[in-house]
Amino acid sequence: MKHLNVKELKKMWIDFFESHNHTQIQGSSLVPEQDGSVMFTTAGMQPLVPYLLGKPHPQGKRLFNVQRCLRTNDIDSVGDANHFTFFEMLGRWSLGDYFKEEAIKSSFEFLTSQKYLGLPVERLAVSVFAGDNDAPRDEESAEIWQKCGMPKNQIFYFGKENNWWSAGDSGPCGPDTEMFYVTDVPACGPNCNPSCDCGHYVEIGNNVFMQYVVEKAGDKPKLLEQKNVDTGMGLERNVAALNGYKSAYEIDVMKGAIAVLESISSAKYQDSEEATRSYRIVVDHLRASTFVLGDEHRVSPSNVGQGYVLRRLIRRAVTYSKNIGTDLMQVSKLVDYFVNYYKDECPILEKNHQVIIEELNKEVRKFSNTLNAGLKEFNKAITNVQNNILTGDVAFRLHDTFGFPIELTTELAKQKGIAVDLEGYKNEVKAHQELSRASLTAVFKGGLGSQGEMETKYHTCTHLVLQTLKRMFGNQVEQRGSNITAERMRFDFNLDHKMTEEEKKQLEDIVNQKIAEDLPVSCETMTPDEAHKSGAIGIFDTKYGEQVTVYSIGDYDKQICGGPHVKHTGELGHFKLVKEESSSAGIRRIKGILE
Repeated sequence: MKHLNVKELKKMWIDFFESHNHTQIQGSSLVPEQDGSVMFTTAGMQPLVPYLLGKPHPQGKRLFNVQRCLRTNDIDSVGDANHFTFFEMLGRWSLGDYFKEEAIKSSFEFLTSQKYLGLPVERLAVSVFAGDNDAPRDEESAEIWQKCGMPKNQIFYFGKENNWWSAGDSGPCGPDTEMFYVTDVPACGPNCNPSCDCGHYVEIGNNVFMQYVVEKAGDKPKLLEQKNVDTGMGLERNVAALNGYKSAYEIDVMKGAIAVLESISSAKYQDSEEATRSYRIVVDHLRASTFVLGDEHRVSPSNVGQGYVLRRLIRRAVTYSKNIGTDLMQVSKLVDYFVNYYKDECPILEKNHQVIIEELNKEVRKFSNTLNAGLKEFNKAITNVQNNILTGDVAFRLHDTFGFPIELTTELAKQKGIAVDLEGYKNEVKAHQELSRASLTAVFKGGLGSQGEMETKYHTCTHLVLQTLKRMFGNQVEQRGSNITAERMRFDFNLDHKMTEEEKKQLEDIVNQKIAEDLPVSCETMTPDEAHKSGAIGIFDTKYGEQVTVYSIGDYDKQICGGPHVKHTGELGHFKLVKEESSSAGIRRIKGILE
């Protein structure tokens, strides 16, 4: 077995699938431009939803990529040996082309071939679907694994909780087959198997076979016309597992970040369990923040939506950096490190390097000032405590209104002999998230979001809005965020001033004029160079694939986009600008509805 670093495994993945006639597609922005169902890209398949549902992909049916992802559902677990908020996902897809046999054979080859991972078969195990009333036992996958050379006693059968993927109560679904590496951690007992969490088996990859669809919640799955394969491998966790590391923070990129943090902190990484946990949280959160702040569609820290998540990451990093005596005036050295590490694969980080540092330092300074005010409010709050318990709503108010992290509230309360109602606090956080994300009509699960009739109309309307803003204020205006629901659209863009009443009316009037003209909306496939020369709007400093889809609205607008769109602008109705406000420094936000 080879010793691998992050870049080597990434290159190995690319070389393998290029040699197997797959086309590499560019990883999408970490901040989804059009998908209103999620705040951040959480999986490699997420941007491919329309193509998994049957739309032809301009680059073919056999695809692969490396996708930047951000998940915060396990943020409280960050600090242990293996959890990250930001990570990279190795992915490959067959869109109605090959199915189980080629998918499993290629997976086995990648895992065992000496040219690639070179893992001995005895260190591998796989699981397949055990079958139930909805779908049969997946003997086909098990037989293919055996033909490849996987011993029968290393193939395990599990139910839906382990080996079934679905988009939710309805939509595409199907069995999957997961791949595991057998570590040096001893088995927990004679019945130890890949469903255990004892550490003896570590998942290193998963092939999802989308072969069924549930048309309506409660219905029995039916076979899909287009059968897809979706393969995913977490880059960082695989490097850690395959190298036999006890912690994913031993991989080269995180080990280097920890060394930088040690150079600006008084405590060392291994001084104590608390120090180790604090180091992991700081380097993880600042890596995630670097990518969000440097993204093509970057956001700034704020109190809602994506900005709220970013602010929480930065402030948690600052909070835990205090545990290890970090010099906050030098914390931007971590940004320098991450930008330098990733600059060849993600040049947008180097382009936005200075912006990332400025935004981070501004938030760090703001939070440092906030902590002083929050401490006063904390001291007031504990004078009214009953039964030595600080209620969840008070803890949340300290966090939400005064920026006081729950970790700091808990620590200070403990020093005073006071407990914090963490369950109540979590309920308050959940309520806030629902409010902050009331715009998200389809909670992302497995990668599929809503693309209903009204969302499609609002999507087309954002194209009209962006083009109109460019004509009003100049081509330097760019989209900085979009959030669409069935009820309204929200659109962020860069502008150096608050729009006047006259400008708002002008925007509304021009958009409605284009709607009234009932302009045709057409789609064509071309190379990125052809799209650029044709005047299409796109971020051309980001590497596209060989083919892109370009939507045109009459002669008025042309943009690179994955869709969906209406056929004619007359379908949109009447556009009404409801609100224009500041989103962050230099970024304006408009909210509009179609009547």
